[in-house]
Amino acid sequence: MSLRPLKELRKTTAFRLTLWYSSIFIISSFVLFVFVYFLLSSVIQEKDRKMIETKIEEYSLQYENSGIEAMLQEIKLEQLSNDRGGFLVRVADPHNKTITLTIPHKWKGIRKAELERGIPKSTNNCWFLVHGNFDEDDEKNNDYDDLLEVATRRLSDGYILQIGKDPEEREDFLERFQTIFAGILIPVVILGFAGGSFLALRALRPIKDLNRAVSDIIKTGKMDKRVPPSQTGDELDELIQLFNGMLEKIETLIRGMKEALDNVAHDLRTPVTRLRGVVEMALQSDSDEHTLTEALMDCAEESERMVTILNTLMDISEAETGVMKLNRTCTNIVISIKEVEELYQYVAEDKKVKIDINVPDKLIAYVDPNRMTQVIANLLDNAIKYTDEGGKVEINAYRKNERIVISVKDTGCGIPRHDLPRIFDRLYRGDKSRSHRGLGLGLSLVRAVVHAHGGDIDVESKVGHGTTIRVFLPMNGNTT
Repeated sequence: MSLRPLKELRKTTAFRLTLWYSSIFIISSFVLFVFVYFLLSSVIQEKDRKMIETKIEEYSLQYENSGIEAMLQEIKLEQLSNDRGGFLVRVADPHNKTITLTIPHKWKGIRKAELERGIPKSTNNCWFLVHGNFDEDDEKNNDYDDLLEVATRRLSDGYILQIGKDPEEREDFLERFQTIFAGILIPVVILGFAGGSFLALRALRPIKDLNRAVSDIIKTGKMDKRVPPSQTGDELDELIQLFNGMLEKIETLIRGMKEALDNVAHDLRTPVTRLRGVVEMALQSDSDEHTLTEALMDCAEESERMVTILNTLMDISEAETGVMKLNRTCTNIVISIKEVEELYQYVAEDKKVKIDINVPDKLIAYVDPNRMTQVIANLLDNAIKYTDEGGKVEINAYRKNERIVISVKDTGCGIPRHDLPRIFDRLYRGDKSRSHRGLGLGLSLVRAVVHAHGGDIDVESKVGHGTTIRVFLPMNGNTT
């Protein structure tokens, strides 16, 4: 039989957790037994001591009240009961010579000489141990394994009273306790492993679900697989929620990449097709120099369109990754706004769109003036593009809470609610924007440049009522 499955099992986390759980349970049970055992032993020993002390007090009181003879008479009368109760009673004169001695018949191998040692000088009780045994075979072999606890008191006239108690009852009880524990040890071990296995499997169930989901994703390549949450609210449940959120984010990014590639392919296919068509027509015809020059100009125009797409994509990537080089200076944003407005005034007039500017004389911010001009131009270009004839575009700029706000508002077609979260994505173009010529990169570049300056951007739009885009820039410069 191969041992490989067993070796593989030993490597699993479930096996190690089961081993840890069961080991902790079994060791805890054993420690509890030891604790209870010593607690019981201590309690029973204390009980025996109390009985011995009571016996000493009883005889001592009789001695004080009636004298030595009365005490000896009482001991003689109780000899039988003391023997059955397992009490050792010894009375000695002031010279430690035994007067009377009661030894239970079970105390076979007691060393009587040991009773005469350690006699106290005071009237306080003195405790010491005497060697002995309760087994006849041990007595024959002179093997004294038992330690008997004896209390000694010196009475007022120098007489010595010693009382000990048979520990057999205590030891029998503790032996029964050990036997009971030994009997339940096997069930405890089985319960420990069973409970450990259950807890390990239950604890690792989310991990198994996680592994299964990852395995399915690797096999199928589909990112729609999700791990069912355990609803326990613990760390593993939080991990599952984060993992599912990560899958959703990855799925969204992959979908966005596919759409972006489709859009790039679509936007590049048109100029490439036109460029190829112009070249083929020029090669197949006997064109004069003027015609060839126009063909080359058309090729240059389409090439420029492709370069613009690629450069814009690179600018966005640089801005988003934080490597875009910004030539910051103290710039009057108002000048940039007016320059852009003059540039697009002719385009707006051709489309019969009115441009209104509401700005102060000066708004200073520490920015890259060329990039800010690019941002404002993209926003104004979009606003004019999606505003119908007779519409209006408003540009407002003002200072608010140590930030400069640039607002571009149009009366165009507006943006559908489902498109709003994605208008800043690269190459994303809504259904209504596909009818207009463009790359779908303008707003992506705007957001990337604004974020590179440490600013923010938001948008409000309602279909049929126009769109308002606001840019928030930190001033961080001279405002005078």
